[in-house]
Amino acid sequence: MNENFISIKAIDGDLKISHKKRDFGITVSTKELIYQKPHANYHIKLEDILSIVPFDTAGVKAVTFHNRRASGEEIINMSAGIPHYRVYARQAVLHNRSGLFPMGGTQLILPILKDLLLAISKYGGLNAVT
Repeated sequence: MNENFISIKAIDGDLKISHKKRDFGITVSTKELIYQKPHANYHIKLEDILSIVPFDTAGVKAVTFHNRRASGEEIINMSAGIPHYRVYARQAVLHNRSGLFPMGGTQLILPILKDLLLAISKYGGLNAVT
């Protein structure tokens, strides 16, 4: 686990599954999804997730995110060998070293293993559409 991760102080609901790698972590409870990366955690209530769709990482080495409110951008490296999904949510909360910051509509591209995806869909009430 990365020493720069911010510890998760509180989780809504009961912890169901957690997956940690060197550069990211995903925790799922009965009420929320928490995406951890060095120096930041993103908390998303499962009830706020609108959809999760596969994201094709073929030929993609990194994704650049632009923050409209700030002049910065963030480059995230894709995790090889793990399927990635684009998660759309009504809202999320960013927890970084400066505090907690509510975010409006949010899209995150996350590496999600099958067990995590099943837990998110089960406790979030999401159904697969084929």
